[in-house]
Amino acid sequence: MHDNELKYELETELRAHPERSYTVEKLADALGYHGSAAFKLIIQELADLERQALVLVTGDGSFKLNPAELKFEGVFHSNPKGFGFVAYDEEQPDAFVAPDLTLRAMNLDRVAMQVLKPADQKTDRGPQGQVVKILEHHYDHVVGEFFQTNDDLGFVGQIKLKDKKLAGYRFYVADAGLHPTPGEVVTCDITEYPSDEHPEYLVGVAKQVIGSVDDPGIDILQIVYANDVPSQFPEDVMEEADAIPDHVLPEEMKNREDITDQQLVTIDAEESKDLDDAVTAWKLSNGNYHLGVHIADVSHYVKQGSLLDREAYKRGTSVYLTDRVIPMLPRRLSNGICSLNEGELRLCMSCEMEINPQGKVIRSRIHPSVMRSTKRMTYNAVNAILETKDAAVRKQYEDLVPMFDAMGELHRILYRSRRRRGAIDFNDDEAKIIVDQNGHPIDIQLRNRGVAERLVESFMLAANETVAETYHKAKVPFIYRIHENPDATRVKSFFEFLTAFGINVKADPDHLQPKTLQNVLTKVAGTPEESMVSVMLLRSMQQAKYADKCVGHFGLGAQYYTHFTSPIRRYPDMFIHRLIHYYLDHGINDTTKQTYAEVVNEIAASCSDNERRAVTTERDVDAMMKAQYMSDRIGEEFDGVVSSVMKFGAFIELPNTVEGLVHISRMKDDYYQYVDKYMALVGSNTKRTYKIGQDIQVKCVAVDVDQSTVDFEILHPENTPKTDLLPTRSHASHHGSQGERRHQSPVKQKHGKQLGTRHRFTVQKRK
Repeated sequence: MHDNELKYELETELRAHPERSYTVEKLADALGYHGSAAFKLIIQELADLERQALVLVTGDGSFKLNPAELKFEGVFHSNPKGFGFVAYDEEQPDAFVAPDLTLRAMNLDRVAMQVLKPADQKTDRGPQGQVVKILEHHYDHVVGEFFQTNDDLGFVGQIKLKDKKLAGYRFYVADAGLHPTPGEVVTCDITEYPSDEHPEYLVGVAKQVIGSVDDPGIDILQIVYANDVPSQFPEDVMEEADAIPDHVLPEEMKNREDITDQQLVTIDAEESKDLDDAVTAWKLSNGNYHLGVHIADVSHYVKQGSLLDREAYKRGTSVYLTDRVIPMLPRRLSNGICSLNEGELRLCMSCEMEINPQGKVIRSRIHPSVMRSTKRMTYNAVNAILETKDAAVRKQYEDLVPMFDAMGELHRILYRSRRRRGAIDFNDDEAKIIVDQNGHPIDIQLRNRGVAERLVESFMLAANETVAETYHKAKVPFIYRIHENPDATRVKSFFEFLTAFGINVKADPDHLQPKTLQNVLTKVAGTPEESMVSVMLLRSMQQAKYADKCVGHFGLGAQYYTHFTSPIRRYPDMFIHRLIHYYLDHGINDTTKQTYAEVVNEIAASCSDNERRAVTTERDVDAMMKAQYMSDRIGEEFDGVVSSVMKFGAFIELPNTVEGLVHISRMKDDYYQYVDKYMALVGSNTKRTYKIGQDIQVKCVAVDVDQSTVDFEILHPENTPKTDLLPTRSHASHHGSQGERRHQSPVKQKHGKQLGTRHRFTVQKRK
């Protein structure tokens, strides 16, 4: 009979000291076991561990951990200073890898790693490892401007790399491929990676010229190519799209409910052309509300396995980039037959709901239909009707005003219902970058989300939840939009952080309810700490994704959630429409449940990957455009807010959402120390303190457009608030010289994301 607790203790001890060999006596002493019975049991468990190949017997009869047990696969995250971290286990902290142990791995390479020292909980020190093999390179190509110098090492020239994680490398173009002309922007396949022979450069072959460095918009196109976003539709895909009729055929209306007699409106931004949702609402005689959400039936036109379907699957989502959109579907579909244009007959998938005054959906129907949009409305017009009660606008749309008033009532009911269950509402500002005819940014305007935007959001959320609940209860293969509960360790750290502001949260981090976090935000609303608490809360959150298991959406406080409402721009929505059609046409039984059982997980994973690719591309373009905008404003002064504080400096966000860094080397008025508990930089002599959420005046002193960075310096440091946050000298740790501290690396972060990055958990219509 085996003692599982003893086996666990033995394995833990051996893993904690993988370099040691133990006799049975030493193991017994280390674990505090004594007596012949314990000695015999230890031998028995060691023999079992040896049979499992977890333990090896040395030549002198001692025992040690099998080195193979400390090898893991993971993703390498590089640091410009040469070291890195390997993310290899969701439960374990990432392993630190010293510069001479990286095997020249590059950022996001998949690697095999040997753990040299396990994590030490007593000192809170994470594991240390060594890369033993590069399993898969993340980068297989680069994009950039071709140029020539006297330092080309016999190659035909070089490529100017803009990727921040490649900034420390040079890239040489081999003679085997194209011979670009200086100033041309090209794609290159990588043929040689950094090695001991050439640790500072890569080699590749030029494959395609995508334009000239002087072409308008080429800077955005470089980012698109660098992130592997498909930007051109193949000719055969376009031909398949062109073969689709531009109007609804009579035979296509069969087996669809005719709702053309209903008042249906689309509500979108002024510039939107792909209108994929129409809504209607009215109050019922029993005091409840009817809400109809009618979505373009894209799946009718994009048949499973077709060229259009395969291309849409490869793209996964439309990508929105400043002055352009890279659509998931050709414009003949997205702006034509699939767009719910005013007055045009269109096929759609309807979700009709009856909602009581408490915001609960008590009845619903999901079915194919045919509709005709009564009016193409804009957010501005609906806001004028509902917010400002503009008499002229209400007169213009007087036939629709009663419906909009009912919509406003229903939105408030739905919003209060979400708040009651704990939905977390992050009111982040979004920016719209205005460019001139050459694509150069000339202004950055904040987008204000009014009642109209929030109303549409409420209706889309209701439909998404209703569809998810319906098909989850039907127990069929389906795709859900999930947002898992925050990691308990991160939540515990967040709660400890809150105590510094006198906020004591009494909740179990392992069984957290969203209402708890919503209450925290409510407590700090309107206070100087609000921004800091919001940032720290976001850092404790997981990332939303697609999955075949319905585990709920924590940020929305929703038990059931999916994406049903944007099939023109998101593949999962279109695929869900396809599933609904299938179950409606063939019924729900053991046979039909097997049809998609093996593919939904794969499709969900692919959609999540493509979504992350799109988000990265959009973020990279925004950062570059904001840097371009600020490059025309070097020397100008701005009011801002401290958005994040790290050991190497403070990030400052301007009201227009531009973010820049005040590096600690520019803070010359004092010797600043980082106080981790409060995420603050505090002057050793002056006690001047910089914390998240603090108002500040800065001057733009430098911009690197290629690296998308903006540098600020602080104006009037003498006006900075002072605190006593520094520990007393007897407890203070040694921070090294000012020069050393200026070059400390940033706090290591999971998956290489910059701290302070914002995430939205609410559904937004993006046109």
